[in-house]
Amino acid sequence: MRPILIDDVLAAAEAALACPPEARAAALARWLEEAHAADLYRKRLGRVHPAWGIGSLGDRARGEPRRRPLWPGAERLEALGLVLAAIAVWRRRVFSPARSSPI
Repeated sequence: MRPILIDDVLAAAEAALACPPEARAAALARWLEEAHAADLYRKRLGRVHPAWGIGSLGDRARGEPRRRPLWPGAERLEALGLVLAAIAVWRRRVFSPARSSPI
């Protein structure tokens, strides 16, 4: 996957807020996998994935409905925390020592 920047985290949090609370973690895990797959697709074929974008989390999340809170309240902070936790879990799984290569 392309490097995860703050804009990617914010876009993913806004897309997660549009999901029902019980579906957010699963959606984030899926978006991370799809962004990674889109990056591999882009590298291999030299073009953007038609559904998942350029291989960044933000590009993948921008393909989903988004909800932008007017104020950075508790719900938005919780969504940001959920995104960061999902990234940490994904990175541990993808880059674990048990795997022979990171991709």
